[in-house]
Formats: sequence, structure tokens, C-alpha cells
Amino acid sequence: MVKDADAAPNPIDQHVGLRIRLRRKELGVSQERLAEAIGLTFQQVQKYERAANRVSASKLYDVARALETNVAYFFEGLDELGEAAAPSEQRAAAQAFLMTPEGLELAALFPQLRRPKIRRRILDLVRAMVEEDESAPAVAEAV
Repeated sequence: MVKDADAAPNPIDQHVGLRIRLRRKELGVSQERLAEAIGLTFQQVQKYERAANRVSASKLYDVARALETNVAYFFEGLDELGEAAAPSEQRAAAQAFLMTPEGLELAALFPQLRRPKIRRRILDLVRAMVEEDESAPAVAEAV
């Protein structure tokens, strides 16, 4: 069976790739260091994280060991049947955001805020900024 080059990656592979990237970033491990630990090139780790290539069971086990977690970690957030939930627009946007450097940094830093009141204020600030941005006329950015 030949994979269509234009076919979108499997949602489960995308989920696993995102979880690999999140855990790696959470631990401050570079793609190069992870690749070395599991006997691959950093380009292969990039392909796993983008779901351009699927991770074999044995390699996922190696990744889990290298990232000091269990294999089940990479499947957290999937439904009971092991299928990725149908991506809503909001979920797809959140996953895309988490794949950016800013998204990963925010995801790593936000849980470090221990006071719920501060976390709520940050959320309120972001919500207000989005509302203001949506009501402002679109302005073309200078290139």
C-alpha cells in the first residue's frame, strides 16, 4: 500500500507526535539529544513530531524511556477506543498553537503559576485582547 504524498497525517500519529514534542520541551531536551538517546537523527525526531512518519512501537518505547515517562503518556487525550476525537476548530487551533515556540513556552510556563487568581487574571487579559483584536479593523502588516 503506497501512502499518498498529499494525504493528511493520521490524527493519532499527530497526537503522539505532539505529545513527544510537549514532553521533550517540558524536560528541556533538544531534538538532537533525544535523537542520540534513541539512535536516530534529529531529522527523524522532527518527522515523528510533525507526524510525517509514524513511530513504531519499539521506538515509542525508547522515546518514553528517554523522556522519563511511560508509553501511555503519548496517548493521553484520546478517546476510550484509542481514536483521536474529531478535531473541532478550537482543538485544531489549540494543537497548531502548541506546535509554535510561543505555544510551547506558554504551555510550559503557565502551569508554574501557583496562584489561581493570577492564572485567572492572565486568562481574562488574553480574552480581553482577543475581543479587542476582533473588533478592530483589519490592518495590513508592512512587509
